[in-house]
Amino acid sequence: MCMERLPDIESLRLLVLVGRHGSLTAAAAESRTSQPSASKRMSAFERMLGVQLLDRSRRGSALTPAGMLVSGWAERVLEEMTVLLDGVEALRRERSAQLSLAASLTVAEHLLPSWIGELRRSTPDLHVGLQVMNSSRVHELARQGEIDLGFVESPGGLSGVRSRVVARDRLVVVVSREHKWSRRRRPVGPAELAATPLISRERGSGTRDTAERALAAAGTEAVPPLLELGSATAVRSAVAAGAGPALLSELIVAPDLATGLLVEVPTADVDFSRTLRAVWNAARHPTGAGAQLLALALRRLR
Repeated sequence: MCMERLPDIESLRLLVLVGRHGSLTAAAAESRTSQPSASKRMSAFERMLGVQLLDRSRRGSALTPAGMLVSGWAERVLEEMTVLLDGVEALRRERSAQLSLAASLTVAEHLLPSWIGELRRSTPDLHVGLQVMNSSRVHELARQGEIDLGFVESPGGLSGVRSRVVARDRLVVVVSREHKWSRRRRPVGPAELAATPLISRERGSGTRDTAERALAAAGTEAVPPLLELGSATAVRSAVAAGAGPALLSELIVAPDLATGLLVEVPTADVDFSRTLRAVWNAARHPTGAGAQLLALALRRLR
């Protein structure tokens, strides 16, 4: 793709916020800009890309299917930009990370902040370097000894590392309030679920690995995904926009289920429970701050 200029960060951030909130008005409010300015920015962004990102109607503006894909990619760009800025800040202060971590998105967003916060209360000078990526990449970094400690969602295949369970989770089937499954009372069985194209994470993610293993254990094999997106936030946004059903972590969708933005569909005869694990290089055990963080996570294990 050849473009005269690259997308600016604010346009990427605004697009991600539209996907997160389901409307341009809410995205403009969070970014502290006016709705007309936000609309003008998105229109300019669409012209630059040559792709329609928003579906505009009297009820407001929501992401198109193409917009959902671009939003997922944009989120990954913003995450990498955060990594870049954090790294530059560390260089500026002439210090390197004392604790090097990598984690899947679910753990990074919903568990690690409180663990790291408690750890830093006892060691306020500790500098933590955190990379957020899918579980297979975290596993690889831990296996190679490039990080002190990793956190994954993957249910198996953890060769070359040692691991401990640090949390428990389960995947739930979620749909939008307008989806036909939102009103059903009969649980969805493994055969019907496997035959339904779902909005899914990319291969290598712990969520997708867990779903495929659970369906295989129930004697079924999932059809190809309806959409394949690079982050749980992008999947959640696509479901909320009515694109289709998905299997997502209960930790991630709990707030949306509480507000009614998403609806959980009951399942039967398939086990989507999973364990979240800390992993580290098999040749050495975590020491220092890494050992402290692992001990803290184990104390909080439900």
